Amino acid sequence: MEPLVAAIDQGTSSTRFLVFNAKTAELICHHQVEINQSFPKEGWVEEDPREIMQSVYECMERTCEKLCQLNINVSNIKAVGVTNQRETTLVWDKETGEPLYNAIVWLDLRTQSTVERLINKAPGQNKNHLKHKTGLPISTYFSALKLRWLLDNVAEIQDAVLDGRAMFGTVDSWIIWCLTGGRNGGVHCTDVSNASRTMLFNIHSMNWDPELCRYFDVPMEILPKVRSSSEIYGCMKSGSLAGVPISGCLGDQSAALVGQMCFKEGQAKNTYGTGCFLLRNTGTKPVMSEHGLLTTVAYQMGKDEPACYALEGSVAIAGEVVRWLKDNMGIVQSSSEIEKLAAAAGSSYGCYFVPAFSGLYAPYWEPSARGIICGLTQFTNRNHLAFAALEAVCFQTREILDAMNQDSGVPLTQLQVDGGMTSNRLLMQLQADILCMPVVRPTMSETTALGAAMAAGAAEGVQVWTLSPDQLPNVTSEKYEPQIHSDESEFRFGRWKKAVQKAMNWETAESCCNGNDHKQ
Repeated sequence: MEPLVAAIDQGTSSTRFLVFNAKTAELICHHQVEINQSFPKEGWVEEDPREIMQSVYECMERTCEKLCQLNINVSNIKAVGVTNQRETTLVWDKETGEPLYNAIVWLDLRTQSTVERLINKAPGQNKNHLKHKTGLPISTYFSALKLRWLLDNVAEIQDAVLDGRAMFGTVDSWIIWCLTGGRNGGVHCTDVSNASRTMLFNIHSMNWDPELCRYFDVPMEILPKVRSSSEIYGCMKSGSLAGVPISGCLGDQSAALVGQMCFKEGQAKNTYGTGCFLLRNTGTKPVMSEHGLLTTVAYQMGKDEPACYALEGSVAIAGEVVRWLKDNMGIVQSSSEIEKLAAAAGSSYGCYFVPAFSGLYAPYWEPSARGIICGLTQFTNRNHLAFAALEAVCFQTREILDAMNQDSGVPLTQLQVDGGMTSNRLLMQLQADILCMPVVRPTMSETTALGAAMAAGAAEGVQVWTLSPDQLPNVTSEKYEPQIHSDESEFRFGRWKKAVQKAMNWETAESCCNGNDHKQ
């Protein structure tokens, strides 16, 4: 039997465990468990760290059972990689092993007033005040502000910090710590790609930055050790995979870049998950954007290898808009139904939907924006709304792609895509039409998990997966060509931009605190 490598893919809306053949990159089997998000107050988004770990264990055990049914020995799994929703922030007690609060999810907006205060305090009221070190604007999106909120507002966390019991981590750190023993010798680490999303990490020196930690008043002793994306961090302590090394760790968008084999400077991919993320490999030099994109660490494939960087366009709401139409509005019964409804309409008939539920991310970085649906008439029905929701994902991608092309000066000629939403064929065709360029989707769309498996399998001491360009497996894909005239595409995009302007400056901190719209 050829060696297998597994990946834990812990996303915002679900957890998956997938097993790949290390020689062919073929997906052998997998299991998926949905994760509950809770919204305790308006703009707040939380998840239960215990439920996250429970889902990881369940996915691993179920997948191992499925392997046995296929007559495949679990001992063929030589390594496990971890990939995760980024920025989501946890603090736990290293003595009891228990979380001290819910995980605050990347989409959460509770830190908006802090963000506004920090920007107002910054020289020239510049949101990019820390960008020279972090590559990031001051935003609700990144971990440091969420951690600051926890340190200010949760008494259990304040006590644990004083007693030296507190550990901070993003989701990858929590998973690896738990799997490698937890309070009995668990390894407290993160990788460079996840660390670069905290706002506490210097992307040039590749270390936690004492000055940034002082700026956010974060005690450095609670931070995990930063490691490369591909090395043995520790071994599984229990379950069917006890003894197997955990040897890959990448934030989900970095993992998708690796899984799409974008190792060369200039290669890019767009992932359609809860949000939408366009990353372009810029090689071993960080490139600063002039057009609202982030500079982030893409990966570091081994502790003695150089780090590679990426420019990133981040959109908060993509697949999440489908969840909203389903769970909040009852407009669709299942995620797959949206394609049928939208196809029945065939057009949005002038209806535009800007899903700025968490403000607007790239290229605007406008936390005060809120969602808006405009252009409604007596003619508009739920089918048009479904169409407008899919179109919104495509328009947002067009905005970040335009920014990416302006920054790099070398326009992309086609877009490589992946993620759960890419199974929606109408969405893929709409995307090609709105971008006026071909969209290429790999037949096996689980590229995020594949990237984590590649990092794990290629690690020193495991070495069952080779990443040399001539040995990368050939991936089959399907291509969507644009089918409308570019004039029509430009007209629709122009209307979209008008709608975006109407969504801006809706919710400022003052209106949050003083308005009657809010139940505090």
